[in-house]
Order: sequence, then C-alpha cells, then structure tokens
Amino acid sequence: MVNKTLMADHNVALPVDSEEILAAAEGMAQTGIIVSINREVVGVLAVSDPLKPAAQEVISILKSMKIRSIMVTGDNWGTANSIAREVGIETVIAEAKPEQKAEQVKDLQASGYRGMVGDGINDSPALVAADVGMAIGAGTDIAIEAADIVLMKSNLEDVITAIDLSRKTFSRIRLNYVWALGYNLLGIPIAAGALFPSTRFQLPPWIAGAAMAASSVSVVCCSLLLKYYRRPKKLDNLEIRGISIE
Repeated sequence: MVNKTLMADHNVALPVDSEEILAAAEGMAQTGIIVSINREVVGVLAVSDPLKPAAQEVISILKSMKIRSIMVTGDNWGTANSIAREVGIETVIAEAKPEQKAEQVKDLQASGYRGMVGDGINDSPALVAADVGMAIGAGTDIAIEAADIVLMKSNLEDVITAIDLSRKTFSRIRLNYVWALGYNLLGIPIAAGALFPSTRFQLPPWIAGAAMAASSVSVVCCSLLLKYYRRPKKLDNLEIRGISIE
C-alpha cells in the first residue's frame, strides 16, 4: 500500500477511476490508500481518523482568546483542507514528514508562535522544537516524553485550561513583583530614616523586621490563591451541551 507520491516515484500509472475515488475520499476528510501489485493498481482504500469531541468548539474558543491555530499534518492536502474547514482552522500545512514538522515549527517561532499540540510519534520532533510542547494523555509514549506539558485526559478542552492556567500563573507572578517592589520602595526609605528630619519619626527595628516578614507572607498568600483556580466558564458550557467526554 502506497500513496500517490510513492506511486509516482515507482512509475506506477494511476487509473482515472482511482483518481476519482481518491478525490472523493479526500473531500470527505478521509485518507486514500492505494494498493498496488506488480506495478498495477488493484484497489483504493479510504480510512479516516474521527475528530476529537468538541474540536470545532475548542478552535472557536482559542480564537476568542486571540490564539491562532495552524494545522501541521502528514496527511494529503485534500484531507487536511477538508478537516480544517470542518473545525474552523484557516491555515494548513500538509504532507509534512516528522522532520519537516519540526522545521515548520521553527519557522513559525520566528513569527511569534510558541506552542505545539500533538499525540503521535510523528509529532515528537515538533514537540521538542516548540517552545511549549503539549502531548495528549492518550498519545504515544514518545510524544509524551518529548512534550513539556502532558494533558492527563484526551480532551482537547484541557489545552484551553492549560493555556488559561499558565496565563493566570504569570499574571500572579507579575502581581507579586509589583507588590514586593512597591512595598520595598515605600518601606526601605522609611526604615532608613527618610521621615526623621521632618517628622522626627523613626521606625523601630523590630517593626521593620516584621514588615519585611509580612511582605514575604503576602507574596506567598497571593500565590496560594491559585489553589482556587477554576477553568474558563466557556468549557463548562460545552459540558452542559453534552460535548465534552471525560
């Protein structure tokens, strides 16, 4: 069983009816497999990998989060474009070999893209090349080992949860920096006696020490609030409509 490119490499002519069958299969988001015996085409098989539940809704939510999705696949252009239209992806890179996927990821990094989501052996080089590689929990062991983040379930909704949680974490880190910087900018001059010449106020050492300890405690408490993180409500709406599968 070979694909059209391999058939051409071996100078095997593809009958017109086989071309029509392949075109029809690709139009239905199926992958056509050509069967050849002794350099003669004897059949065409059509196989398909069903879309994950809520794929279209997840792509839509990513768009609302100002995140653009690009499909990089080893499948043929016809099948890839059919699937992309079905889920709402506008940019497609098809017929990419594993090493080509990694090269495409590196090229996209120059344009500001940072993440890659995959679950197969062919995705492993791209997951390594990406700044942040996410592997689906039900994927291959190689993909899981190559990824930076492993989604424990097979739900694509967890991609949104991971992105949202990372944003909340970085936001909390920035808040801690601002809080600690402002606290020290205000407290250190007072502890050094900046107010003493005009107000004769001098901060006792024990109060200064307690204030520094309170600064550290406040930063830790602010970080611990992440314990109460809740995923975006948009994902809860998917469950209400019965789309999500646990």
